[in-house]
Amino acid sequence: MAASYHARSNSLPSRQHPIASQIDDDLNRLRASQSASTSSSIGHNLNGLQNLHDCVDVLLQFPLTQQALAQEKQREMVEELLDGSLMLLDVCTTAKDALLQTKECTQELQSILRRRRGAERLANEFRNYLTSRKAMKKAIWKALANLKHIQNKLSTPGENGAVISILRDVEAVTISVLESVLSFISASEAESKSSRWSLVSKLMHQKKVMCEEEQKANEILSAEAAVRSCIKSENMKHVENVQKELQSSELSIQDLEEGLETLSRRMIKTRVTVLNIISC
Repeated sequence: MAASYHARSNSLPSRQHPIASQIDDDLNRLRASQSASTSSSIGHNLNGLQNLHDCVDVLLQFPLTQQALAQEKQREMVEELLDGSLMLLDVCTTAKDALLQTKECTQELQSILRRRRGAERLANEFRNYLTSRKAMKKAIWKALANLKHIQNKLSTPGENGAVISILRDVEAVTISVLESVLSFISASEAESKSSRWSLVSKLMHQKKVMCEEEQKANEILSAEAAVRSCIKSENMKHVENVQKELQSSELSIQDLEEGLETLSRRMIKTRVTVLNIISC
């Protein structure tokens, strides 16, 4: 859809221009869905973010857009945005690596379960899976801290032109979507809620139900919970349930991997375009 707006123009697009309107619409939709917590809703936001970056790349083709970015007084802000985009690409890489690691552990565990090893061997493999997940979460938490650092820089007030303001808005909403992806992969929010629930379990049944619903909505967390339950109960009859949850987890991981890979390519393209503009 964005390709239809590639016509050159001698002026900066007004708010009524199709590409400017499209950017506004995409930004508003993504802002409205910042609380996304399921793999399908997060995947939808990743697709929306890809479209947004496509539209921004079209915006960057306008001569006056390029002139605005090339101005010396805007240089510091542009370089700050480029630094932020580089950090966001690093976060994307961390998320992709975490998904790949989780997928590989998931596939390996599924393979072992299909061979139906002894109960003791299965328990050890379950623990290996959880150990791998724990190590991966440390990298996720570091990436989340980096996102907060970029976000704090964006919140610093300053005199920005129209183009810089748009790029800052795009970077801010990109941070929000990536944050939801990382939280989903690590299941950090759901786990913290489960922890709080354990302290007041006899008094707050309603909160327990809510946590269980959140767990069901996160396939990765559901698989992890099924593995923990199997270890705790020492009942290998639950293996079929673990297999089912692992399969669902693998499917959601695949979708998120594809979404992040496409988003990374869009972000690199936008970054290269801006670098070319300011280097001319």
